[in-house]
Amino acid sequence: MAAKDFIVAIELGSSKMTGIAGKKNLDGSIQVLAVVKEDSSSFIRKGVVYNIEKTAQCLTNIVKKLTTQLKTEITQVYVGIGGQSIRSVRNIITRDLPADTLVTQEMVIELMDANRNMQYADQELIDVAVQEYKVDSQYQIDPVGIQCTRLEGNFLNILQRKAFYKSLNNCFEMAEIGIAELYLAPLALADSVLTESEKRSGCALVDIGADTTTVSVYNKNILRHLAVIPLGSNNITKDIASLQMEEQDAEKMKLKYGCAYTDNNEIDNNMKFSIDAERQVESRKFIEIVEGRLEEIIENVWYQIPNDYYDKLLGGIILTGGGSNMKEIEKAFRNHTHIDKIRIAKFVTQTITSNIPEVNAKDGTMNTLLGLLAKGDINCAGNTIDPNGDLFAIRQTGTINGGEPRKVRQATETEQGVIRTEREKQLAEEEARRKKEEEDRIERERAEEEAREQARIKKENSFWNKAFKGIKKFGKTMIEEEE
Repeated sequence: MAAKDFIVAIELGSSKMTGIAGKKNLDGSIQVLAVVKEDSSSFIRKGVVYNIEKTAQCLTNIVKKLTTQLKTEITQVYVGIGGQSIRSVRNIITRDLPADTLVTQEMVIELMDANRNMQYADQELIDVAVQEYKVDSQYQIDPVGIQCTRLEGNFLNILQRKAFYKSLNNCFEMAEIGIAELYLAPLALADSVLTESEKRSGCALVDIGADTTTVSVYNKNILRHLAVIPLGSNNITKDIASLQMEEQDAEKMKLKYGCAYTDNNEIDNNMKFSIDAERQVESRKFIEIVEGRLEEIIENVWYQIPNDYYDKLLGGIILTGGGSNMKEIEKAFRNHTHIDKIRIAKFVTQTITSNIPEVNAKDGTMNTLLGLLAKGDINCAGNTIDPNGDLFAIRQTGTINGGEPRKVRQATETEQGVIRTEREKQLAEEEARRKKEEEDRIERERAEEEAREQARIKKENSFWNKAFKGIKKFGKTMIEEEE
């Protein structure tokens, strides 16, 4: 039976592209209806699109496979943005005010707009996490209604390379797939695996993927830092492959023998691991290869924690992603970070029902995709497929429930984590330009009217005008006396 109401999300990973369709139930749970995967290692590297045409073709294949399983057209999809080019930068905007000025919402919006208009060379500002506002010498989450003489806005700007941002948008245009929303994948993941207590008390979320490791730092329920490290579990596989074997065989050895930490006293120097039927590697050498690369990843993760928050991670470190499945990885992180509170997030906090093995495995590999699915609130289902019709017919794209297109969002209208598509940004810029032109026209007409009024007043107050009025008044008086 064809599905009538569902949400579709796509994650563009370095090793595979995955599409998921799910239905939200009235009790808040999510029923996963379909999952499809395609290999993406040849055109997506470290989470970034490098071949637009191949990526577009892969997206098309994903949507077609989902469409076939659901027996319903897909009008649009939710997309997660991540990858190596994502990074965060702190920015401060200040305004000096007259004494005892009452802060208004308009002043706050002005600070936000000034921050949004920041320009970064070759970088696209895709999202902003408001940190807090400094009202004179006091920090406030909401400064409206407070008197001060100096207002300061502290922002965390999330950036992505402009070329990568455009490439991603171009892929979906080429594939003719409508985008319901672009979402910052690390934030969707955080909202689905972190508890409110962890976000509030301070924590670091570490998502160990195939080619990248993403670090998100939270404190007082606010995103404080975001970075993507160009190292992942595939780096361990490649190091093992240096023992002269195929990467697929190295991956098998990693999964079978790999351990994040082994006590030196427990290593058996006589033990050997089989590479193939003829060759073996000493267990100590294998352990050194695995631990050496993992130690580098952990050191880079710890380096990304801002100095201000070293002692504020009361919620500890939360590990997720496929790389978090390695044995003793919690112990390895404790040894190198000296943070005792380590948790592995194997699954999302939402209630998920499914009969699909990949979802029920609960090994952390589906967490980001499920987080994107949970963010969806727009029906992505179109028309039911006619089994005798054309499967390759042109789809209606970019609409809400098959109706009117979503209203173009201004920069200040998007919630944290939601990223405007390039098309939305262009339309918003055109709208802002038209608004500015209209305001300039009104201001110009007002100035012209004011100039005419000033000219009239000046003319009335001129010497000759006053003299003329005096003579006219004198003549009128003489005539009245004669009468």
